[in-house]
Amino acid sequence: MLDEPSIGLHPRDTHRLIEILKHLRDLGNTILVVEHDPEMMAAADYVIDLGPGAGEHGGSILFAGPRTELLQSRESLTARYLNGELGIPVPNLRHKPSGRFLRIHAARAHNLQNVDVMIPLHMLVAITGVSGSGKSTLVHDVIYKAIEAKRTGGKFQELCDRIEGDQVLLGVVLVDQSPIGRTPRSNPATYLKAFDAIREAFSSTADAKKRGYAAGHFSFNIPGGRCEACQGEGIVTVEMQFLADVELICEECRGTRFKSGVLEVRYREKNVHEVLQLTVREALVFFAGVPKITSKLRILDEVGLGYLRLGQSATTLSGGEAQRLKLAAHLTTQANEGVLYIFDEPTTGLHFDDIQKLLTAFRKLIDGGASIVVIEHNLDVIKSADWIIDLGPEGGAAGGQIVATGTPEQVARNSKSHTGKFLARVLADSRANRNPGAPNSTGRGK
Repeated sequence: MLDEPSIGLHPRDTHRLIEILKHLRDLGNTILVVEHDPEMMAAADYVIDLGPGAGEHGGSILFAGPRTELLQSRESLTARYLNGELGIPVPNLRHKPSGRFLRIHAARAHNLQNVDVMIPLHMLVAITGVSGSGKSTLVHDVIYKAIEAKRTGGKFQELCDRIEGDQVLLGVVLVDQSPIGRTPRSNPATYLKAFDAIREAFSSTADAKKRGYAAGHFSFNIPGGRCEACQGEGIVTVEMQFLADVELICEECRGTRFKSGVLEVRYREKNVHEVLQLTVREALVFFAGVPKITSKLRILDEVGLGYLRLGQSATTLSGGEAQRLKLAAHLTTQANEGVLYIFDEPTTGLHFDDIQKLLTAFRKLIDGGASIVVIEHNLDVIKSADWIIDLGPEGGAAGGQIVATGTPEQVARNSKSHTGKFLARVLADSRANRNPGAPNSTGRGK
C-alpha cells in the first residue's frame, strides 16, 4: 500500500517507479496506490474513484473498474479531466519580465556547482529538474536562507558569493506544509482572523448586550465565556502512568468549549458552537451581508477549502490543506506588493480541479504585486508558469547545473532538458485538446 509515491518525483522518475510497481505485481503481489498523477492512473489495472466532492461532500465510490471504462464515467470529475472534457489550459498570455531580477551569484550549497541564477520578479517562476538535481538546495538553502541571513546581518558566503536585486523585496515568505497550529484551539476561523468578526457579530446581539457579554466572552482562548474545566479545548487529557495519555470529551461543556450562558446567546438562531460547526460554504450563506466575515471565507472557498468546518482543529488538517490555508491568509491581506512567496511542491495531494484553483490563487498574488517561486514536478503547473529554471542534467553529483531557462515553450525546445521533453508533449496535447469553453488560467501580459 503506497500513499502518493510520486510525490517529489520528476515525470522521468515516475516512469521508473511505475516499472518497479509493475514488476512487483508480476511477481504475484497486489499493489494499492493512492494517487493523483495521471501517468500512474494510466498504468493502473483497476481504478477506484471517490467523491463527488471533498469533506462531507465526498466519501462515495463514483467508479470502480478498469481505467478504460473510467474515461466513460459521467459522474467522476477525475474522468472528465482524464478524457479531456476538462483541463488546465496553457495560458494565452504570460507575464513578461518586468526588468527587475533577483540575482544569485556562484550558488554552491550541497551539489550546486557555482551557478549564477537570475529570477525575474513579479512572475510565477517554476524551479524544475529531475529528483536530486538541486532544486530544494537552491530555493531553501540559497534563495530563502541567504536572503534572510543578509537582511539580519548574518553570513551567507558559504552558500553563494553575493545576492543582488533583493533590495526591492519587502519580504520573503516560505509557504510550506508544516502545521498551522499544534493545539485544538487553532482552526481555520482563528487562523484567517474571521473569528474576530464572528465574535463581534455575537456581541452585537441584544441578548449579549443584556447579559453584558463583550466579544471576548465568545472566545475559547481567554477566560470569560470559555469553559474553564477544559480551558476552551472541549477535551480533557487524562495522563496514564504507564500508557499513552487519553483524551476525553469535557463533561462540563460536552465538547462545546463554552459556558452554558454564552451558548444561550444566538445569532440568527445559532449559538457560537453551532456556527463553528458550519462548513466554509455554509458560513458564506449564513453570514451573507457581513462582508468582514465573508470576504475572508470566500477566499478559503476559492482555494478549494470550502468543505472545512470553521472550528475544525488545525491538528486534523493535512499538509496540503495547511499550505492552502496559509495561501488563503496571504490572499486576504492587501500587503502583497514586493513580497516573494516560495512554495515547495504545493500540488502535493491535490486533484486536477484543486490545481486549477491553486493556479488562479497564484495569479491573484502576482496581480497584487507579489513574486512567486515554486518547486514543482507537476506538468500542469510547469506549463502554466511564466518562467522556468530547469536544473540538472541528472541528480546528485551529476546535477547542480542550470540546464535551461525561459518560458515553457523555450524550455520545451531544449533538447538537453529532461523536463523539456515531457513539457513539449504536454504543451502539444494541451493545445490540441483545448476546450474552448473551459476556464483559462491566464495572467495579464506585461
